[in-house]
Amino acid sequence: MSELTQLQSDIYTPRLLLAHISGDRLITLFEDPENDSVYEGRGYSNPYRELVDHPGPLGWRVPQVKQDASLNKWFLRWMVLRSSTEIVGSTSFHGAPNAEGMVEIGLGVHSDFRGRGLAREALVGMWSWVVEQPGVNVLRYTVSATNVPSMKLVDSFGFTHVGVQNDAKDGPEEIFEMSASAFRQQHAEPWSAP
Repeated sequence: MSELTQLQSDIYTPRLLLAHISGDRLITLFEDPENDSVYEGRGYSNPYRELVDHPGPLGWRVPQVKQDASLNKWFLRWMVLRSSTEIVGSTSFHGAPNAEGMVEIGLGVHSDFRGRGLAREALVGMWSWVVEQPGVNVLRYTVSATNVPSMKLVDSFGFTHVGVQNDAKDGPEEIFEMSASAFRQQHAEPWSAP
C-alpha cells in the first residue's frame, strides 16, 4: 500500500466516527468533488456536501499531500454521525508537529448540527489520538475573538491564551495552547473502535 492510499485508524467517540480520508481520496475530493468514489466502501454518505460546496482546508492540504504523502496522517477526517452514518463536518490538524512538538487543529460542523456538543466531542477524540503520537508536546487552537461559541469551547478545556496572530484568510485570531501531558491527565478518552 502506498502512502497516498494509506488510511489511519478511525477515531471513535460516543456519537462520532472521525474517519480518516486517504491522500488519494483527498485529492479526488478537491479536484473532482462530485466523484462519489471518495465514499466507496466506507459505509457513510455526505448529504450535507461537507467539503464539496465549500472545500475549506482542501486548498492547503492537497498541495501538501502531493508534495509529501506522509503528512496526510495529520490531515482531514470526516465527522460522521454514527447513528445515521452521515457526514456532518470535518476536522484536521494543520500539519505534523513542529520543532517544539506543537500541533494546531481546525474543524467545522455543518450548521444543522451546531450547538449539540459535536465540536467538543470531535476535539476530545482528535486530541486523545494525537497526544499518543510521537513528538507531540503542545496542542494549539486558534480562533477569532468574535467567534463566541468557539471561544467558550476552548475555554471549557482550560487552554491558556498565549497570544494573537493575523491569519491571512481569517484575520486576527486568538492563540490558545495546552501541553499534551495536561490534556492526557485532564481530558483524554479512549478513541479506538468500541
